[in-house]
Amino acid sequence: MFADRVDAGRRLAERVRAEVDARDAVVVGLPRGGVPVAYEVAQALGAPLDVIVVRKLGVPYHPELGYGAVGEDGVRVLNPDIVRLARLDAGQMAEVERRARAEVEGRAARLRGGRAAVPLAGRTVIIVDDGVATGGTARAACQVARARGAGRVVLAVPVGSPDVIAELGRVADQVVCLETPRDLFAIGAWYEDFSPTGDAEVTELLRRIPAGTGGRDER
Repeated sequence: MFADRVDAGRRLAERVRAEVDARDAVVVGLPRGGVPVAYEVAQALGAPLDVIVVRKLGVPYHPELGYGAVGEDGVRVLNPDIVRLARLDAGQMAEVERRARAEVEGRAARLRGGRAAVPLAGRTVIIVDDGVATGGTARAACQVARARGAGRVVLAVPVGSPDVIAELGRVADQVVCLETPRDLFAIGAWYEDFSPTGDAEVTELLRRIPAGTGGRDER
């Protein structure tokens, strides 16, 4: 169990420092809950902090069922099995993806407070979330990092489903996960305090470690 996302981030940071070559690294959190965890990792590594924004693509008549995800820079990840079983046609998918892409771009600009994204080209990109259940968001984030030129992609999470963590090893160069319980019913069950993270908190954490500060908190 983790006390909260700060505790999880500090414990994850210790493992990342021991296992990852973090020279010239950028830490990116997945909003919202992954950013407080990522902040602790960035602080420990002395690395800049940013976000990667992705959006689940939901089946039109069952939005909770995701058939893929989209991210910044036009990245799209699909689950062909869900697309086939849901009998989605090109028109339906195009409309869902149009709305999702608009949300991704708008949210990324809003969370960064107008600042430019941290360049990822040629760098080790450490993608951090507060946990992994199905892996769709993490998979899309890895694709976004590669599309932006990442030299190496590392996925780091406090807790994740063992099967999904193994699968994500195919899209990330390295995966760091502290806990892989067999019966992972909910990420929040592994936190004593799993209170929602708001956009204002994300923006503030990003402001504290601007690009080019070498990971220093500027408070």
